[in-house]
Amino acid sequence: MDFTISDEHRLLRDEIIRFARNELSPGVIERDRSGVFPRDLWLKCGEMGLQGLPVPEEYGGAGLDPLGTALALEALGYGCEDGGLTFAICAHLLACVVPVWKHGTEEQKQALLPALCSGRMIAVNGMTEPGSGSDAFAMHTQARRNGAGYRLTGRKTFGSNGPVADVALVYALTDATRGYHGGVTAFVVPTASDGFSVGQKFEKMGLRTSPISELVLEDVCVPDDAVLGGVGGGTALFTESMEWERICIAAVHVGTMQRLLEQATSYARTRTAFGRPIGKHQAVAHRLVDMKVRLEASRLLVYRAASRLDHARDIALDASLVKLFVSESLVKSALDAVQTMGGYGFMTEYHVERVLRDAVGSTLYSGTSEIQRNIMAGWMGL
Repeated sequence: MDFTISDEHRLLRDEIIRFARNELSPGVIERDRSGVFPRDLWLKCGEMGLQGLPVPEEYGGAGLDPLGTALALEALGYGCEDGGLTFAICAHLLACVVPVWKHGTEEQKQALLPALCSGRMIAVNGMTEPGSGSDAFAMHTQARRNGAGYRLTGRKTFGSNGPVADVALVYALTDATRGYHGGVTAFVVPTASDGFSVGQKFEKMGLRTSPISELVLEDVCVPDDAVLGGVGGGTALFTESMEWERICIAAVHVGTMQRLLEQATSYARTRTAFGRPIGKHQAVAHRLVDMKVRLEASRLLVYRAASRLDHARDIALDASLVKLFVSESLVKSALDAVQTMGGYGFMTEYHVERVLRDAVGSTLYSGTSEIQRNIMAGWMGL
């Protein structure tokens, strides 16, 4: 497969890297320490079009194809050292904006997408529940008919962007007898709705600038036009959004792995021990080579999957494969970078320990590594 980057993509990549380095990375240590969501930087990202990369221009997006979207997010992951901010953008874009673009009515697209793409409106995905993470079959949130609309009741958890969101994409049971297959419906719910509140806010070991919380729905009434993708269509809609998320968020990881490799290699070329640069010692050199191999393999997997996104029948398999390999590679490479830099890698000011803390979450969100292996085992007939 030919993954030649066009001049247009190259210019966009360079522009995003420059923007991220100059505008998004400064001050990240303090923001991470205090766990503050940088709304001003979020809005700057909106001006750059990052929250609407694949959305058609007529709705306020950048109109990129899936591969172009992955390349742009890779550039963001490379240039932006605020992993929480990049994660917040991905959670908003891939799990919320993409479903509205793909499955919204014309009225929903006109009403929501311009504000979502510009960052003036922030979205949170509401699928996970306290008793059901990857086991979406155990969903308890219900939507009952209520006149000309629905009444939603339930509790969602681990909602990234939850404390700052203006709108929630909530999945609820509309037909418990059909369960996950045909009984789940997606609703677009303004967070200012009566009965909607933010529950517990969580502190995390990483991705600390991306706020996360519970979402509580107590008899939240929404009209029929809050339904996204048709009654009973929630499962297909969610599955598609996860395919986008698992592939495109891995593109961010590829950019981060590139930055880690360059930082560790630069250190190994200049740091001396026993009279020569530590990179001349095989134990260090081989570790850096392993980081390079993981990076290039991850990049190829992401590019291949992104180029097949939206038309391949087995894209769910590709998405799980990419998610599993790239997230675990990111954790290994972050550990290798810390190990290569020794005591300096353990120090906050060198930015590597934060990447390691951020990386741990990558094997958990969007479906754990165990879930990805289960999905692939199913495709293999096991």
